[in-house]
Amino acid sequence: MRNTFIILSAITATVAIAVASCNNTAADNIAKAPKLDSAAMVERGKYLVSTVGCDDCHSPKRMGPNGPEIIPELRLSGFPHDGKLPPVDTNVVKKGWALLAPDLTSAIGMWGQSFAANITGDDTGIGAWKEEQFIKAIREGKSKGLDGTRPLLPPMPWPVYKNMTDEDLKSIFAYLKTVKPVENIVPLPKGLSQL
Repeated sequence: MRNTFIILSAITATVAIAVASCNNTAADNIAKAPKLDSAAMVERGKYLVSTVGCDDCHSPKRMGPNGPEIIPELRLSGFPHDGKLPPVDTNVVKKGWALLAPDLTSAIGMWGQSFAANITGDDTGIGAWKEEQFIKAIREGKSKGLDGTRPLLPPMPWPVYKNMTDEDLKSIFAYLKTVKPVENIVPLPKGLSQL
């Protein structure tokens, strides 16, 4: 009987700990983030940008021996202002498919056509942005981090990234401000009827 009590107590404690740890919210995670100095923030931002896939969509690419390769001088500059795309069969999109440009800097779906933003420190990118704008863009999915603007469009995964800590988002912003600025005015999104 005593062994049964001990086993049930251990199981109950384990379940209670598991439930408590699952109840953490993004706000809890934000509150627990460590404070970093500016050099550490830039390094943390570099790590995050390199691991969460920013280059996948925001960096133009060319085909190399191993497939698409980032064009170093255009890194994180978004869809090129003079970029060329193959013709689109909108009938496929109307059937529910989404399409990606060969270098992943543009996407087409039921929302229309979106273009990856320039996130370098140039004024055509995020050069004139304040840190608060960047955080608002990621947390609330607002274009340019401004109230009253259009939402960020797919495939930008801001609903996932919004769960990052404030320190992580500040670190990403700090790092992006150190990336070589690239002048590139990204086209505005297009509605499906414009394709």
